[in-house]
Amino acid sequence: MFTIGIDVGGTYTDLVAIDREGKTVFAKSPSTPSDQSIGVMTGLDELARRLGLSRAEMLGQTDRLVHGTTVATNALLERKGAKVALLTTQGHRDILEMREGLKGDRYNLRTAPPEPLVPRELRFGVRERVKPDGSVLVPLDQDSLGEAIAAVRASGVTSVAVCFLHAYRNPAHEIAAAERLRRELPEVGVSRSSDVLPQIKEYERISTTIVNAYVEPAVRRYLTNLEARLKQAGLASGLFIILSHGGMAPVEEAARLAAGTVLSGPAGGISGCRRCADLLGIPDLVAFDMGGTSTDISLITDGRASLSADGGLADQRIALRSLDITSIAAGGGSIAAIDAGGTFRVGPESAGSVPGPACYGNGGTEATVTDANVILGYLDAAAFMGGKRPLDRAASEAAVDRLARSLDLSRDEAAAGIYRMVNLRMADGIRLMTLRRGVDPRRYALLSFGGAAGLHAAEVARELEIKRIIVPTAASVLSAWGMLTSDLRYEVSSTHYSAGQRITPAEVRAIFSDLEQQATGRLTSWFGGEVAIERSAEMRYGEQIFEIDVALNDLDWTSDDIVDRIEELFHRRHEELYTYASPDQEVVFVNARVAAIGVIPQGADVARDDAVATACAPSGKRKAFFGAWRDVPVYAADRLKPGHVIPGPAIVEAETTTVVVNDGDRIAVNDLGWLDIALA
Repeated sequence: MFTIGIDVGGTYTDLVAIDREGKTVFAKSPSTPSDQSIGVMTGLDELARRLGLSRAEMLGQTDRLVHGTTVATNALLERKGAKVALLTTQGHRDILEMREGLKGDRYNLRTAPPEPLVPRELRFGVRERVKPDGSVLVPLDQDSLGEAIAAVRASGVTSVAVCFLHAYRNPAHEIAAAERLRRELPEVGVSRSSDVLPQIKEYERISTTIVNAYVEPAVRRYLTNLEARLKQAGLASGLFIILSHGGMAPVEEAARLAAGTVLSGPAGGISGCRRCADLLGIPDLVAFDMGGTSTDISLITDGRASLSADGGLADQRIALRSLDITSIAAGGGSIAAIDAGGTFRVGPESAGSVPGPACYGNGGTEATVTDANVILGYLDAAAFMGGKRPLDRAASEAAVDRLARSLDLSRDEAAAGIYRMVNLRMADGIRLMTLRRGVDPRRYALLSFGGAAGLHAAEVARELEIKRIIVPTAASVLSAWGMLTSDLRYEVSSTHYSAGQRITPAEVRAIFSDLEQQATGRLTSWFGGEVAIERSAEMRYGEQIFEIDVALNDLDWTSDDIVDRIEELFHRRHEELYTYASPDQEVVFVNARVAAIGVIPQGADVARDDAVATACAPSGKRKAFFGAWRDVPVYAADRLKPGHVIPGPAIVEAETTTVVVNDGDRIAVNDLGWLDIALA
């Protein structure tokens, strides 16, 4: 039997199959942005071929298939989601544009406000009002609701967000409005805030609900169609989707909470990083995932990845909890150009998978990072993708030559400049995740994964004075591999906010007990195995306006001083984040959160080899640029064994990734068969 992980990236779709003995086989296929399922099915064919089975035989022997999708991500980035209307409390339709009263670049007076997903003429007020304590001030006016529904019908929208004031306290009006919408407009999708994000803060709640309504039709259509195609192709088990918080859920739940799939693919990579930290015994890792269109960066600290509710994408606020990941527009397809001000830059524009870098031969003509790597000798044009997709070196040279002429540089200088520029951009991305948060990156190791990361990891780490890099065997498909290490997860939250009144032990116990019943009840409807519970709370000091998330596990919930213990944890976490705490200040308990986790057995461990290898010989040499052109030894990754040691400069090639190290660097192969690189 197999478990299969599938991660759809901007350029390639990665697939991993693991059997019960722990044997791992992986494959790649080009992504198909117009219909991602085409690339998925093509990739499954290739994966089955590598297993020596037909696709139907492989799927028939699969007991779990886990998928990370970029459908929601692409819909937001490309503004190709549903046409959405908003039903909200009369007089409050402009909360969406008022936002939090802040600009992203607050000192730039010319910054245009972000364009809302719902224009003002599609926001309809309904006469009703719930007070902050949940009591009804103005009952839901059915005539007013009917007028709003008639306007929705006339507008031709395909999805509606329902977000009434203080519905997190009392959702009755939202539920009634949603039920009437579904009766009268059954073809229109409905998202209500009390279902998507039932907690305080109107802008966050409205924005998140609108994002959900915007991406839900596309996500639901894609997932239900893919599930049907997989079942028709022979899949007997369930299809699970990775959500932004790193847990997985069945198709119906992922479609309902579609905004929770916005970081689906990167979340799988962070799950894989946590597993790597376990296997390596290295608790502190910088996750460095460089693909074709972007680089995702995150931290594993003390073996854990942090969750945040401060996320967003494409200028849209998404207040659902997600893994704390920074994405920057730097990848193998990033285009090098001179901007209107005459500045040389790399990205954010990308050639993507179509047409792709010039060397792909698909019509791309602009110089990209991949083209620079071909010219510098780091990538072997003839051996790319194991020789199945050779690259056009002449096309890379022509693209870089055009850029070089405009910069008055030689071809080699221009290519080296592209390489240097993208490395600096990625190093700056890691600084955002570390130095700006008071974290010293030098005490971390860099975990390099993604198809393009190995080409750049050594120079990025050197820029940050990080001394150690780990490159797993499955580096190029680690997000797909990591999905198979994820558990099922269902989160619920509740707001308890009483200004000036400290929460009592009885209230704390009642809130978390109720949330635990909700979460476990929902999870056990999908899953019959072991269930674990995680508790957390969002709290702040009385004069602050933003909360911080505090883990509340391993507490004695029956103790009389439970509130004191919770506040102590808050003070400690505040000091960790901001270097100070104020124990004498009032602590305000705002949101409680419970996650029910369906624990998935990890299966066979990754095989280790304690044998001592003999000397390692390179498979050949080629000229590569390390400040000057040099003959550099090239090693085949599949011939490396635990105990092998390779001095730099050197190039290690696998079918789907390449690793480059410089003078003084040293590659050792550990007992997992992974590359453990010490930098000079």
